[in-house]
Amino acid sequence: MRIALCNEVIAPMPFPAQCAYAAKLGYDGLEIAPYTLSDEPHRLGSAQLAAARAAAADAGIAITGLHWLLVKPAGLSISTRDDAVRRRSIDVMLALIDQCAELGGRYLVHGSPHQRRVEPGETRAAALARARDSFAAVAERAEKAGVLYCIEALSAEQTPLINTLEEAARIVKDIGSTSIKSMLDCSAAGRMEKQPLAALVERWLPEGVIAHVQLNDRNRRGPGQGEQKFAPLFAALRRHRYDGDVAVEPFDYVPDGPGAAARAIGYVRGVLEALDNPTP
Repeated sequence: MRIALCNEVIAPMPFPAQCAYAAKLGYDGLEIAPYTLSDEPHRLGSAQLAAARAAAADAGIAITGLHWLLVKPAGLSISTRDDAVRRRSIDVMLALIDQCAELGGRYLVHGSPHQRRVEPGETRAAALARARDSFAAVAERAEKAGVLYCIEALSAEQTPLINTLEEAARIVKDIGSTSIKSMLDCSAAGRMEKQPLAALVERWLPEGVIAHVQLNDRNRRGPGQGEQKFAPLFAALRRHRYDGDVAVEPFDYVPDGPGAAARAIGYVRGVLEALDNPTP
């Protein structure tokens, strides 16, 4: 199980410096938000992708995957009634799938709450159906690329579409692709789910629904900076021999991005060490 840092947390640094800093802190990889690399990240060429992969390799860490997929370019949506906009959004998703594979990543996390909304005068059911069709449209490409495309359940404060793992699982099972999965965002789950994190793992990991985990507290800070307990989560992941990645993704950087990244990895490594060496 590799521990990655979501790179927007330290985005003011040049990308090679991000890699070096994350490696020195003890992370195994970076999970990249494409918008941190370019205003048109879907147009990045092979040379630019190779340079990013080389920077990570030089620092001794991996690029584990991608997230925050549709922030840029502006104007994207997977749920809109505008077919041209939705088609353009799917094209971006397809390009990012190819880029993820080229970067050596294993997965893409599709959160992007602002790009999956219910438009005025629209029903939630109709918007959700179009979002589901958008995910289905990229399944074959993800299968061919050998990556997992993970639908992220987010809180109702962020988007009215897909707020629980059960809702995400329904779409995953409906599409029926080996590459379309969901994932556990701890902050969103802490706000929306009735069960604790460990129980969600027990429920959904054996069914093959959870393929990734993002570590953050319900208060939007890093793991260990709030009330949520992460030792039971990691214990559940280990019980089920989870061999995917986990990524630290705070939104409220306290004291700042680099400091939040440092605190989080120390906390997570400490939790794992305690599980490895239980008190008699």
